[in-house]
Amino acid sequence: MAALKLVIAIVFIIDCVALVTLVLAQEGKTQGLGAIQGFAETTYWGKIKGRSREGVLKKITIVLSVLFIVLSIVLNMSIF
Repeated sequence: MAALKLVIAIVFIIDCVALVTLVLAQEGKTQGLGAIQGFAETTYWGKIKGRSREGVLKKITIVLSVLFIVLSIVLNMSIF
């Protein structure tokens, strides 16, 4: 069981470093007051944002965040 916990801990550390790197690689949301007024991105570039670099980074960040939460729970369970 100690070896399994060590492997999970190493995967957890790799996940943490990757998550921090991806969050720092993303661009900031600079809409300002436009977000409050409800202006939507109706241009062509706004519609294909999910397929762009930003969209891919966002999807990978979500997956790594879920993995982070799951590994945190597994590492803190008392069965190990």
